[in-house]
Amino acid sequence: MKHTYKLSGMTCSSCEAKIKSGLEAHKSIKSVTPNKDEDSVEIEMTNHLSLEILQPLVREIGEKYHISYQELSVPTEERSFWAKYKPVFMIFIYVTALSSIATWQSDQGTVNQWMRYFMAGFFIAFSFFKLLNISGFADSYAMYDVVAKRWRSWGFIYPFVELGLGLTFLMNLDPVVVNSATFVVMGVSLIGVLQSVLSKTSIKCACLGDVFDLPMSTVTIIEDALMVLMSGYMLIQALSI
Repeated sequence: MKHTYKLSGMTCSSCEAKIKSGLEAHKSIKSVTPNKDEDSVEIEMTNHLSLEILQPLVREIGEKYHISYQELSVPTEERSFWAKYKPVFMIFIYVTALSSIATWQSDQGTVNQWMRYFMAGFFIAFSFFKLLNISGFADSYAMYDVVAKRWRSWGFIYPFVELGLGLTFLMNLDPVVVNSATFVVMGVSLIGVLQSVLSKTSIKCACLGDVFDLPMSTVTIIEDALMVLMSGYMLIQALSI
């Protein structure tokens, strides 16, 4: 059974993460989906918990949080697919266009060169949005990434890893080392995304940090899988030389 309550006091993604992890620790709560923008929280329970039980649970998480028994009966407007993922698509369009122009202007103009430009642009652009609010990103990332769940510091390190990969692709440094590192990093990231999507857990995607409200979906899988495939292909090409 699912119920949506008003929950005040949430001001950032960190608050959402605290509410989610704190309430899901209860044995009768299956999943929690907080929404700071609407001051609401959706709770899926295996056994119904009354407000008298929920209130002390919320207060234990933080004194500033308050849950109200009034359920939200008015459904929120469902955003279209384009509206949800417009920022991701716009970045891909920009990076694809710039990579194509740079490859066309070069003397070689190979597929490998286009991929190198694309991955450089991808990692630099995506790391930029994560670094705008690195703490918010770390909180969101810890909700689904297999490494960040166990070692929260990885959420603070990861944006710099992406930035480093982008710069090394741009500078065309050792392709074997760079593509190997990319294959491992993005492969591990893909595992957490697959687990979240296949379990149908409602989680915010942290691919663009805490700037945009992007739901986790097959789009995130395609995004990570594309980087794994590209780095794998370029690694094979580098090893065959």
